[in-house]
Amino acid sequence: MNNQVQAELKKIFNGRFSTSESTRANYARGEDTYDPVLSKAVVFPETNEEVSKILSLCNEHKIPVVPFGTGTSLEGNVVGNDKGITISLEKMNKILSVNAEDFDCRVQACVTKEQLNEYLREDGVFFPIDPGANAAIGGMASTSASGTMAVKYGTMKTVITGLTVVLPSGEIVKTGSRTKKTSAGYNLTNLFIGSEGTLGIITEIQLRLSPIPESIMSAVCHFPSLESAVQTAQQVIQYGVPIARIEMLNKEQMEISIDYSKLKDIEAVPTLFFEFHGSEASNQENIKIVEEISKDNNGSSFKWAKDLEERNKLWKARWDVYYSVKALINNGRVYSTDVCLPISNITECVNFAEEETKKLGLRAPMVGHLGDGNFHVILPYDPKEEGVYNKIRDFSDLLIKKTLELNGTITGEHGVGLHKKAYLLQEHGDCIPLMKTIKKSIDQNNIMNPGKIFD
Repeated sequence: MNNQVQAELKKIFNGRFSTSESTRANYARGEDTYDPVLSKAVVFPETNEEVSKILSLCNEHKIPVVPFGTGTSLEGNVVGNDKGITISLEKMNKILSVNAEDFDCRVQACVTKEQLNEYLREDGVFFPIDPGANAAIGGMASTSASGTMAVKYGTMKTVITGLTVVLPSGEIVKTGSRTKKTSAGYNLTNLFIGSEGTLGIITEIQLRLSPIPESIMSAVCHFPSLESAVQTAQQVIQYGVPIARIEMLNKEQMEISIDYSKLKDIEAVPTLFFEFHGSEASNQENIKIVEEISKDNNGSSFKWAKDLEERNKLWKARWDVYYSVKALINNGRVYSTDVCLPISNITECVNFAEEETKKLGLRAPMVGHLGDGNFHVILPYDPKEEGVYNKIRDFSDLLIKKTLELNGTITGEHGVGLHKKAYLLQEHGDCIPLMKTIKKSIDQNNIMNPGKIFD
């Protein structure tokens, strides 16, 4: 970054432009396995127009730009660029409008899912996409995130109807609309969802909301084996039971979560977490079916969360899985896989993952959004321990190979970032040239998050 650009940005942003090492270090990576890479500076815009000024200036001087939200990404999506700048969107955290009668709202990029749901609390609606971490909605759009409730409410692609995006040239475009459907031209909204900041910076998101259910009921069910738990989840979906969440934790993850989250009356065995959303009558009917399916697979009696506090504690333990694993090793790191499969193939792939980690002697807590075929093996390691990362990567390579053989995908919700570029070639090698053509047509100088998704 040359002196002219630095002087110009300082002039525009004053105290919202920093070259201090401590600030740059805070925005140098996400929750991934990479060493931090410090950009030359960090800038904190507050409006679309300010983002436009930054990109226009950087494009003119061919300076790389890395967009940054809350830093919860897991695939190296926001690792800094030592020749460029990082744009933190944290000051773009306003809820712009809520239309409860139409079940929609518009928010700035760094509004978090918890912030939005707290704001919506009195309106009878909620934002249903729950990736676990309190992520920024702009980041969730950029990685096409989903999470624990995708089985009922879908993913970010399902709930986003429009975006405001600042292109590398500085041009501000608005895609989509507030309507439930549109046939007006190319689907540019979905082009930017999952693009991980490589085509432009998402600054505003138009979202569909859902009515708060009349009744929410949560339970856990224990199983003698991981296979029986996974088969239960598979059968629940195949029977067409309208369930909100089915989360799987294997034996090792249950041991870790019980200790970390201080859970009581919960066993350290393979476990499914269920949640039912609907009317009292429909929930009771669906619960009866799921209990029968669980019982047929040797599941235990359901243990119910008695009230809201207990239900929140139960799901907080699920949300804290990543941090519970990370806490196992001082200054440790966590490698998280993210494969997703057709529901009929999920049991075979989970069994394969469990067997291969045992062969390699890896500690492998496992969680899964089994309702939509997505699961994660969460591998803690000490980066100073020689050879352990290579062993983990060997396992990851085997899991990806098996996933693709079973018609799955390399990433269900985390995105590609730096981490999965080689795997993307395996899954969509024939599409990479087209992706590069799109990238080149929008970002001619390759300033937008360069090196992410593909080289």
